[in-house]
Amino acid sequence: MKTFHSYSEVSACVGQEVAVTDWITITQEQVNLFAQATGDHQWIHVDPERAKAGPFGAPIAHGFLTLSLIPRFFEEGLRIEGARMGVNYGLNRVRFTAPVPVGSRLRARLVLQATEPQAPDGLQMTWLVTVEREGGDKPVCVAESLSRSYGAAP
Repeated sequence: MKTFHSYSEVSACVGQEVAVTDWITITQEQVNLFAQATGDHQWIHVDPERAKAGPFGAPIAHGFLTLSLIPRFFEEGLRIEGARMGVNYGLNRVRFTAPVPVGSRLRARLVLQATEPQAPDGLQMTWLVTVEREGGDKPVCVAESLSRSYGAAP
């Protein structure tokens, strides 16, 4: 985990890969709970028997499930000392570039693309988040994520 002591330390890392997270495993239970929460019960996600005969040979995670892991990756990958609050400000661009079969292990690479001060005591950060699947030949998700942090030292 990368720890920053001030927003100026964060801003000094623009253009750099700041963190690579640990691997996490995607389970069928996670996929089923995500389907329940979102109402997306497409068979390719929630019917393992039918999915075996489908295009990927197994059930796959929802793309939005993969995307929803971004806050977890940030939590594991970096910390800003003194920040009293962090918020997800949105996304500029998202691509789901490969499927995530259930049982896959994923991790994220976090590259800081830009920072912008937010009055009175905040910082907006633009991150390139590349989610990789262990053994995969290309990323499963690439997203430009905007986050804001408030309260840390300048």
